Amino acid sequence: MMIDAVLDRLTRLHPKVIDLSLDRVLRLLASLGNPQDRLPPVIHVAGTNGKGSTVATLRALFEAAGLRAHVYTSPHLVRFAERIRIAGMLPDDAALLTLLEEVEAANDGAPITFFEVTTAAALLAFARVPAEICILETGLGGRLDATNVVERPAATVLTPIAMDHQQFLGGRIEAIAAEKAGIMKRGVACVTARQGRKVIKVLEARSSELGVPLIQEGADFFVRTTGDGGLLYQGRTVEWSLPAPVLAGSFQARNAALALAAVERLVRLAVPPLFPLFPEATLARGMRSVEWPARLQRLRRGPLLDLLPEGWELWLDGGHNPHAAEALAQHARTWRDKPLAGIFGILATKDVDGYLEQLAARFHTLRTVSIPGEAHSLSAEDAAAAAVRHFCLDAKPADSVVAAVRDLVGRVPGPARILICGSLYLAGTVLAENG
Repeated sequence: MMIDAVLDRLTRLHPKVIDLSLDRVLRLLASLGNPQDRLPPVIHVAGTNGKGSTVATLRALFEAAGLRAHVYTSPHLVRFAERIRIAGMLPDDAALLTLLEEVEAANDGAPITFFEVTTAAALLAFARVPAEICILETGLGGRLDATNVVERPAATVLTPIAMDHQQFLGGRIEAIAAEKAGIMKRGVACVTARQGRKVIKVLEARSSELGVPLIQEGADFFVRTTGDGGLLYQGRTVEWSLPAPVLAGSFQARNAALALAAVERLVRLAVPPLFPLFPEATLARGMRSVEWPARLQRLRRGPLLDLLPEGWELWLDGGHNPHAAEALAQHARTWRDKPLAGIFGILATKDVDGYLEQLAARFHTLRTVSIPGEAHSLSAEDAAAAAVRHFCLDAKPADSVVAAVRDLVGRVPGPARILICGSLYLAGTVLAENG
């Protein structure tokens, strides 16, 4: 409760949730002694989709090699501490409370957004604890994101870039790409996923301007899945035969490839302290140990599972934009053994029609819910109406996820597969309530 009280105070330091700028966070970091200048080698990750999975894979690969990794991600699903992993460990409540209060005191009530002040807290924690690598995930965009304060990271990584957060990043894909490309630093290699034509044109122009080696999927590294359930990665200097990602979804092979390309680059350059090489056995161990909740995650226990008859499955995904929905729909096409039912909730600020255009028709039956505790949640009634517009004719509102599960069990011929999707906030609520 004390941590919640501090977090609540931090949310009230600025009238806006998002106000992209580096001035405030740099001021606070200066008052803390500029911890961003005392970090181990940093990998900075930006993009629209796949950031979290790529970060999770990077962490697993480094830890499999016996290296300690600081990791900063957002948002959290259940506990705020999930955002700040210090040398592989989540902080306990006492340590987190002390950290947040120290940063709050240093800020001295000055206007600053919640993400900016908590990013400063993470960087301060990372600067104080030894580790071999630090992985930072941008919150939104890149150029003016609070994580973009490290002057010379070891590498930058760009996951697939698509339309999202247009109200902050611009209404054209070129503008969004330019914001994401803002994490590039002069002379520092940037590893990028395969991008659309307009996006790659922006990235290539920025890399040329800064003298940045742009390491591109499809040109400098390749990945394919093999018939025996494995993954073959081919880079500039290596070829690795590895297990397929343990995270579900055919798109996870590409996220894994980005992580592997970043590891290849750092090992090839022998960036201190990454002198130990990564043999295939180490990489394979890392690939088998990746964990990233609410990204096409199968739930296997808990109160919601107790509501399902034998043979039913329950899946959870937090993707919330059309690009994520497209990837989810592609994977859903491989689910041919059981009917697919859905539970859908989304923020009204998202591209609701763009999301449902990709996915709604894949559902046999859909129940929609409002996201508990979210003022900007789309109502269950409006979500159901939107789904009907996109050819999911059996879409109806439900009072809660529990009510939706019970209704689907009574209506869908089983055994069936239920997918809860549309929002990380909904996913976090489900994980918290399901234990």
